[in-house]
Amino acid sequence: MSFDLVLFGGTGDLTWRKLMPALFQAFRHGKLPEGGRLIAVARDERTDEQYRAFIKERFAEVDSSKQPSDEEFARFAELLHYRRMDLSRPEDYAGLKDAINARGAHTVVLFLATSPHLFPQICAQLGAVGLNGLNVRVVLEKPLGHDLASAQEINRVVRAAFDENQALRIDHYLGKPAVQNLSALRFGNALFEPLWRRESIANIQITLAERLGVGTRGDYYDTTGALRDMVQNHALQLLTMIAMEPPPTNDANCIRDEKLKVLRSLKPFTPEGVARDVIRGQYRAGTVDGKAVVGYLDEVKVPAASACETFVALRTEVQNWRWAGVPFYLRTGKRMAVPEAQIVINFREVPHPIFPGASRANKLVIKLQPEDGLELHLLAAKGSATSGSGTSEVLAPVSLDLDFDKAFSSHRVGAYERLLLDAIAGRLNLFVRSDEQEQAWRWVEPVLEAWRNDATGPRPYAAGTWGPAAASALVARDGFAWSEEQ
Repeated sequence: MSFDLVLFGGTGDLTWRKLMPALFQAFRHGKLPEGGRLIAVARDERTDEQYRAFIKERFAEVDSSKQPSDEEFARFAELLHYRRMDLSRPEDYAGLKDAINARGAHTVVLFLATSPHLFPQICAQLGAVGLNGLNVRVVLEKPLGHDLASAQEINRVVRAAFDENQALRIDHYLGKPAVQNLSALRFGNALFEPLWRRESIANIQITLAERLGVGTRGDYYDTTGALRDMVQNHALQLLTMIAMEPPPTNDANCIRDEKLKVLRSLKPFTPEGVARDVIRGQYRAGTVDGKAVVGYLDEVKVPAASACETFVALRTEVQNWRWAGVPFYLRTGKRMAVPEAQIVINFREVPHPIFPGASRANKLVIKLQPEDGLELHLLAAKGSATSGSGTSEVLAPVSLDLDFDKAFSSHRVGAYERLLLDAIAGRLNLFVRSDEQEQAWRWVEPVLEAWRNDATGPRPYAAGTWGPAAASALVARDGFAWSEEQ
């Protein structure tokens, strides 16, 4: 199947840090369909050879395991082409269409790796020149909008040029192998599904923690914040994967219909609910990996009096028969104690403990990064103890640990690699539909509104910790604790 993959923003960070390494890995392992052409689009004046040299130089900055040898890059570079475009000029879009039509590829994928404010302009121009036929798909990188109104406007312009099934809204967390195993875990095995409900589960925790600060992206991050950057998309998508009902088939729209039902079932926030159930924080100076680091307000390009949140912890519920009363805790932040992304399913305690130590509940830990796997925490007998009432077994915690990288020795497809291959093949399961995206914005908007009217600002926390103490109190109020405190 021949294809043209056009990368708008072809010299930007996303392209050379994420997309090109992912495409090279697909090429290296024979996953990239034959007959492909990769066309980078940017404003600079470059030849194909100059662009290839640029990408080869950038490859030196990515993970060593993803760096090609000279021979590998020479073969990969044959796919790389460059085209100068001014995104405001209709004639440049017409020229791109002519170049694509001259080759007649079966599939055309247009990946918008640009600033999101350019999405409406690009999509409108693509539609105006007719570069939106049935064989064309457009991929939209987050963030899609700044609030509900801006997201709806982007979707309106995109829908004017492309059918919903042609518009692929990408969330790279959905491409992670461990996230793919959420569906397999629940719907491919008989073991967990009978327990996947309020009668067996006490609470669910989703943590997306970063050790890094904002680096040189202070100006961008300060207009975004943790709620928009991580909760509205990544965390909520993970929540829907955990909480959704079994779809009737593995069809993309069946899956996305069930995810949308979860988003519509989330307990809506009121101003009082935001004050009670949402904690926002901002990191101050601290120590990370034994090194002193500055606070957020001292980062490059961050305004001196910024009230931008770098941490969010919140409590919510899915108001339906399966999950009624089960708290879902979402937490994300920068400059955290440990860089990890994981989902913890905490099961209820046994109804009547008969063994010493049996009060510790079971839990399932779904590890997304840096490791990729599952841990099932159980209790087992470690010996016996004698007391006045006789001899009984003493239980101790043990865990069953599955490392997916070790279990599957063959090459495991990374997140962007998987999503790019799915975009080329037209598999939509892992892309977000517009009604999902808008419903997620609809749910977080009351939080944004409450914060706009709250002059107290975010709570401080030291870099290298797990966030403000109030985040622990949020969970303790229900009689629980975050996973690292258990």
